[in-house]
Order: sequence, then C-alpha cells, then structure tokens
Amino acid sequence: MAVNLRGRSFLKLLDFTPEEIRYLLDLSKELKLLKRTGMLHDKLKGKNIVLLFEKTSTRTRCSFEVAGRDLGLGVTYLDSAGSQMGKKESVADTARVLGRMYDGIEYRGFSQEVVEELAKFAGVPVWNGLTDEFHPTQMIADLLTIEEKLGRLKEINFVYMGDARNNMGNSLMVACAKMGINFTACAPKELFPTEELVEKCKQIAKENESTITLTENVKEGTKNADVIYTDVWVSMGEPDEVWESRLKLLLPYQVNKEVMNNAKKEAIFMHCLPAYHDLKTKVGKEIGEKFGLSELEVTDEVFEGKQSVVFDEAENRMHSIKAIILATIGA
Repeated sequence: MAVNLRGRSFLKLLDFTPEEIRYLLDLSKELKLLKRTGMLHDKLKGKNIVLLFEKTSTRTRCSFEVAGRDLGLGVTYLDSAGSQMGKKESVADTARVLGRMYDGIEYRGFSQEVVEELAKFAGVPVWNGLTDEFHPTQMIADLLTIEEKLGRLKEINFVYMGDARNNMGNSLMVACAKMGINFTACAPKELFPTEELVEKCKQIAKENESTITLTENVKEGTKNADVIYTDVWVSMGEPDEVWESRLKLLLPYQVNKEVMNNAKKEAIFMHCLPAYHDLKTKVGKEIGEKFGLSELEVTDEVFEGKQSVVFDEAENRMHSIKAIILATIGA
C-alpha cells in the first residue's frame, strides 16, 4: 500500500505506523544521495516554512534551515524574543495566523501540549523539533544511522543509558518498539519511563516481535548490545540545583570503555548532542570546577573512539528532517 503523509503533522512517533516510518527512512536515504551527489532537489520552490524556537539548538535549527533551502523553501526563524506566542497572543491564535502565511510550522520548546495545539489550529503541517516529552525528528535520524552502520533494524539490541524518563528516553523506546528493535533502558529506577508509556510500548513491541526491558544493572543491561546511546543528564531549562543530585544518581551509568567492552565487538556509540565529554565548553568547565568531574554522560575516550558515530548521526538530522518536510508538505 502506498504511503501518503501529505498534510500530516509530525508530533510523536506514536502517531505513525512502522510502514510510514519506513517510508520516511527510505526518503531520507534518497535525499541524502541527492545531496551527496550535488543534484538539485528544490521540489518545494515557492513555499515557505517558519521555525518557532523557545529552546535554542544548533542541530535542529541548522537542519531545518538547510533542509528547507535545499528543497527551495523560504525559511523564517523566530525565537522567543521574536514571537508574541504565549505572551500577547495565544498559541491557537498564533497557529491560525502563521498557518495563513506559511506552508509548515516547526516548534521547539517545552510543552508537548503547545505543539499539539499548534497542529490543531494551524491548518498546515506542524513538526515537533523537541518538547519535554518527545523528540521525533531525532528518531528518524537515529534509525537512519543505525541502519547505515549495522545494516538492519530488526533484532538490534539497543541500550539507552542515563535519564530514561526524558524526551530522548521516551522517544527512543517508542521508535524501537515501532521498528522491531529490542530496547533496554539502563537507568536508576526513579528515572525509568512512566509505567503508562512502558506498557504502551511493550504492546507495540510485541506486535513487531521485539522487547522492552528496564534494568538498573549496567553489566546486565549492556551485555550483547549493538547500540549504546546516552544523552545529557540535565536537560535545558532545569535549575542548577538539580545537578548535584542528578550527578550522584547517574554517575554509575556513564558510558565508558568498560561499558563498550561489555557490548558486542561491532557495537556503535550514539548521542544526540551536545555532549559533556570534556572541559572545552562553558558548562563543562563550570561542572568541572564545581564537582571535580572532567567527563559526564560519556568519556572522551568513547566519544572520540572508533565506535562513535555521533557526527554521522548529527548530519543525518538534516537528511531526515528534509524527508519529513517533503513528505508532509508534498511537492
């Protein structure tokens, strides 16, 4: 059956079938090949999109801007200072105004309810560039990267380490369940995903012949892993006082050489970035001075090692976002 996503919003992977996700992955590959070979693919010339950013980002902004321009789109960027949404104008009113001017709207911010409301009232496709609950555009890039590096998705053993109840933990569990990947959350029990989402994903995984596992045991959780994935331990917007308790809780779940050696020999390391693997950032330096730590969720040895595919993964954001835009706006 042919897949048609034209006019659809892209808010969370729970809304999409495995066949629809497969379509986006294949389209991402096609567009990546066109980009790599220098072939023009400005199929959306004459259309325009707007990017609403309440949270800043290097990869998400650049991916959407380059993807949009490669497709021939006009692109407008609005940060929280450049938009009246939520201040002088409601989310619904903002959606209805922008929907009259643009062919698609991207939102990156805090509340999943905001992006859902934008989609309800805009009348054009809305894309979730990240909320506190889900990060679906990252998922297509991650699935694309796994398939490129390991040659398959089915029966892959995927381990997510750290804070498994954040947007990345949630989204990766859903993505794995949808695509028949065995998912393990290796985390402190208090940072497991919600029971409701776990049960929903277990049912989806069962339909796709894969498993969902939650464990606090690093040795057991990472054994025979094909993919080891982690994310920052404190998310954007969280107060400084969260750091001390979170570091104490999560230090045993750092991705280091011992963890990678416990995984399969050909295992890859993934991270959605930015990563605190050294002291070369302002935040990293502050953490180093305050807590005496030079590395957090991943050691520099692993991050810079031969199993790390983080920059291929970062590039794939552009190709996968381009596929999402093209599929939902339609040429």
